Amino acid sequence: MAFTSQFRKVLSPAITRRLSTTAGKSTSDLNAIIANLPSPPTFTNVHDERRYKKEILAGSFRLFSKLGFDEGAAGHITFRDPEFPETFWVNPFGVDFSQICVSNLIRCNKDGDVVEGKYPVNRAAFAIHSKIHIARPDVVAAAHSHSTYGKTWSILGRPLDPITQDSCAFYNDHAVYDDYGGVVFELDEGQRIAKALGNKKAVILQNHGLLTVGQKSLEECVWWFISMEKCCHVQLMAESASHGKPLRTISDEAAKQAHNIVGNSFAGWFQFNMLYQRIKKEQPDFLH
Repeated sequence: MAFTSQFRKVLSPAITRRLSTTAGKSTSDLNAIIANLPSPPTFTNVHDERRYKKEILAGSFRLFSKLGFDEGAAGHITFRDPEFPETFWVNPFGVDFSQICVSNLIRCNKDGDVVEGKYPVNRAAFAIHSKIHIARPDVVAAAHSHSTYGKTWSILGRPLDPITQDSCAFYNDHAVYDDYGGVVFELDEGQRIAKALGNKKAVILQNHGLLTVGQKSLEECVWWFISMEKCCHVQLMAESASHGKPLRTISDEAAKQAHNIVGNSFAGWFQFNMLYQRIKKEQPDFLH
């Protein structure tokens, strides 16, 4: 199966060889074990796909709330509708992340009109996300919030350094937007943010926070945000503990190797799935 090779890449060849030799497993046995692990769902119609993604979106907001990523009305996550890809689903303006559920999500078109749902859209969400979805037709989802450590790190106007295995997921794969122009209400600023993002998975918005995207899934997009926030926290602590001394960074070759494993779309999907299963068990009401 296709996802078997994806799991092998995530686990890395060295680990799969060790599993095989130490447990006396054949390749077919190992493939059977890997096949028991979760894999991205497939759909036969857009209605089922839309419902599934709306559940993931609502669950993502509950995770953002649980992790403390909320800041009043600020923050938004979007995904392209599978049937009408020029429109996107987003959180309703004025509803706390902890109260978001499938039934109160809204869908907007490229002009900022709410074409499905009963709530208004956050103007900043439209200004930023609409331009990203237009500029990056390969992107299926985008996430942004005013999380504490991402916001703090953004003040420095620097990219993250490859100082941990986790931060290697963003090695040569994130940018810095250093032209903060106030609250993003205008489409031209959203366009500049999209330009700064380029073909990468994330952009640090100076004096503002983090923004991540997913090329293959909403799940990876949300995981990149969660992971990047943690990486900002780690680097802030490391620089504080170093008392001005240079941090020991991972070599270019090793960082690239780690990026290929922990920074690919499937790895993002897989790691988010574990958090999603937890929040679905803890807060199943978001499914209504």
